[in-house]
Amino acid sequence: MNERIPTGVKRLDEILSGGLLKNAINLIVGVPGSGKTILSQQVAFRNATVEKPALYLSTLSEPLDKILRYGESLTFFDRTALRDGRVVYEDIGQQLGESGLDEVLHAIDGHLRQARPGIVVLDSFRAFHAMAGDIGAFRQFLYGLVRRLTAAAATSIWNAPYTREHAQVEAEFAIADAIVDLDIKQMAEREVRVIQVLKLRGSGYRSGEHTYRISDGGLEVFPRLAEDHVDSRYQLRREHTATGIAALDELLGEGGFWAGATTLIAGPSGIGKTLMGLHFIYHGAQAGEPGILATFHENETQLERIVSSFGWSVDNPDVHLLSRGVVGMNIDEWVYELLELVERTGAKRIVIDSLPDLEIGAGDPVRFREWVFSVTQRFTRAGISLMFIVEIPELFELHRISDQGISHLADNVILLQYVQDGPELVRALTILKTRAMQHRPIVHRYEITEHGFVLGDVLSLAR
Repeated sequence: MNERIPTGVKRLDEILSGGLLKNAINLIVGVPGSGKTILSQQVAFRNATVEKPALYLSTLSEPLDKILRYGESLTFFDRTALRDGRVVYEDIGQQLGESGLDEVLHAIDGHLRQARPGIVVLDSFRAFHAMAGDIGAFRQFLYGLVRRLTAAAATSIWNAPYTREHAQVEAEFAIADAIVDLDIKQMAEREVRVIQVLKLRGSGYRSGEHTYRISDGGLEVFPRLAEDHVDSRYQLRREHTATGIAALDELLGEGGFWAGATTLIAGPSGIGKTLMGLHFIYHGAQAGEPGILATFHENETQLERIVSSFGWSVDNPDVHLLSRGVVGMNIDEWVYELLELVERTGAKRIVIDSLPDLEIGAGDPVRFREWVFSVTQRFTRAGISLMFIVEIPELFELHRISDQGISHLADNVILLQYVQDGPELVRALTILKTRAMQHRPIVHRYEITEHGFVLGDVLSLAR
């Protein structure tokens, strides 16, 4: 297996199966403003030591003092590393501009002898193209550079403002052992940053595009959830989890859903979907199963008014709120926030209110369906009971639960709807599906009182 160096970005290392290739040429490419210089510096500071320092060489793209000025605003930038020689910044732009590529090779020779680096960063590599007289001269320079870096046993980071189309024609793409592409894509009215590994010689990696963002801590990466179908056996929880609605648990016949099952609650606006989710969460807290309400509709102040009217409290230590707005939301970033909260709280029940909000955040129907599959697989294997809330547009007759056909991924499907009972418009509940459990899809009246859900008689819908 090829040796690795960590990038300083934990989840990027997961995508790279451990990190960038050691003693190899790693090419970081992307459009201007995508964070190539920031990532290059993160790698440098993460791996620099006194014995094997990081040598950072700037060319003609940006003045060295500008790179340093912006670098100092980042939390990983350690000025003591500059003072003790762990990170060495040098500007070879003057030699490049005045004397050309041959003089640059001599300058690099001198820096390699003096610093004896373990990491060499060239920012930006594309400047060498501009100063080459022709393609032959550039290839000769490229060969000489690779020979020197290989002899120095250094790990090379070359960054450049290339697009993926350059991979077809530029010689350095063929020479590079690893290629990481940073891009900024337009998704409806939003810009989304995506990172993708295009090449990792002799090694596997997580394919596809993964989102990332840039903060004062540098790059933070959110690998797309893409759980494989699990053929190997794993342990399922054998008990049932009560919903907190006694009559519904009685209808289910076993005292509730299977523990670790995924449930879909579908219905129109105002029918009581969120309330059913709250019953599920607060009953779990009472039974010693911590829960999370992940909502895009209520903040803590709004939720306090709702739960207090039913005798619950937002201060319950086993009920945790993850409240976010849909504006600018990215589902890959959001789900890692949820996963970290699950790990921190030991949650056994999760209610997501609502699934269509996440579909908006996905921006792509195929990606959204893949995401739902991955989330359900992950929580099922962890024995966590998951409840999705879905709003449907029809008040009376149901035509479909989801445009993306996700109901088959759920173990249980509960339909809430309005029905006409003589001159009265009433709320009704139907159990459409329960996997590995007996049920009868009978329509039951229910009311919402100060005690929550109260199930009533069977309704006849005959006309």
